[in-house]
Amino acid sequence: MSIIKDFLLQLTLMVIPIFVYFTFITEKVKSDKNKKVLMTFLWGISIILCISFPLSFGQDARLDLRFIPLLFGTLYLGFGPGVFLSVLVILYRLYSGINMGVYTTVLVLLLSLPVIFFFQNTFVSSNKDKRIKIAVGLALYYCLVGLTSFGILNGFSLDIVKVQLIHLIFVVAVTWFFTMLMETIREIHQLRTELLNSEKLKVVSELSSVFAHEIRNPMQVTRGFLQLLDDPELPKSKKEYIKISIEELDRANEIIDDFLTFGKPTVNNNIKVNAGYQMERVINIIQGYSQNHHVEIKTKIEDDCWIDANPQKLNQSLINIMKNAVESMPNGGTVWVTCTATTDANIEIMIKDQGIGMTKKQQDRLGSPFYSLKENGTGLGMMVSFQIIRSFKGTIKVNSEKGRGTEFIILLPQISQTK
Repeated sequence: MSIIKDFLLQLTLMVIPIFVYFTFITEKVKSDKNKKVLMTFLWGISIILCISFPLSFGQDARLDLRFIPLLFGTLYLGFGPGVFLSVLVILYRLYSGINMGVYTTVLVLLLSLPVIFFFQNTFVSSNKDKRIKIAVGLALYYCLVGLTSFGILNGFSLDIVKVQLIHLIFVVAVTWFFTMLMETIREIHQLRTELLNSEKLKVVSELSSVFAHEIRNPMQVTRGFLQLLDDPELPKSKKEYIKISIEELDRANEIIDDFLTFGKPTVNNNIKVNAGYQMERVINIIQGYSQNHHVEIKTKIEDDCWIDANPQKLNQSLINIMKNAVESMPNGGTVWVTCTATTDANIEIMIKDQGIGMTKKQQDRLGSPFYSLKENGTGLGMMVSFQIIRSFKGTIKVNSEKGRGTEFIILLPQISQTK
């Protein structure tokens, strides 16, 4: 019974970092870098507390839950924090004195850390269910390595095996529980963010509906008079001013269109559409624009790419993404476009450029309301594109690296050509 009490104490010590992070750090700290540093610090405190209050039995045997904060710190925060927390474990164990337990700790970490690092990228890019499986699998692997290493260095006995098996069951169960807890809290946090954004978008919708008509009327009148003033005998400089004025009015009108598109409720008027054919149409539309920017478009488009969608909206979304790809290369370059059927009943549209790229923080904000990487951009075009793809039950994945380009991968459910 005392074993369970000691483990429950360590369980309590592990709750502290999670509680502090989601209660204080998530809302008040805006920088991702600062969040990572603070969370590493909190997991480090959890490790020290777990080692400081272990379950002891026999002469040298000590069990604790230090692995769980180490595992979460590595999986959620990355390689650097993982190395830091591992070194912290070893240094703190050395501070307690060099004994067989230190050798066991070092051996287990040497055998476990490479496996954890190997799965870290997969963990980050996976969904909730797969993350839970990865975390539980790594916890089970660590415990089996620990049990084997401890037995080899200290010898096997029935009592030792019993305690190690209790440790294994408890570590695996706690890892499952805390991974579930963290993933659920993350989902709730994301849902809360989406709800806040939806409130903003509701305001946008109401404002756009009320003011769009009243704004457009004087704009159209102004544009008409500017065209009348564009006399062939005007000096070149004044003709240029008129041209710029008309272009700016057209740009303002496009922004109003984006507001209206995003503000309108989605109407399900989808039909059977060949995404490959629509992609070719978009390329033809944007070809002149890309040539003016010295950008070459290379394609690989399959014929049988049927989806359930609205062709006009699909084209609007693809044009927005293609224009961004072209504009991301001020010195020219190449845009690769593919449209293929995947093995998991999806149609994959890939648009890849050689542009300026984005940081991880910029990628995370892409498609959110009023966020744009362009100096004069509103962010509405990309926001509308994301909404359109989601309305077709599709997803957009963005892979980018600063200075090395961006890749958009659009996945849409495939339908039969005979549907």
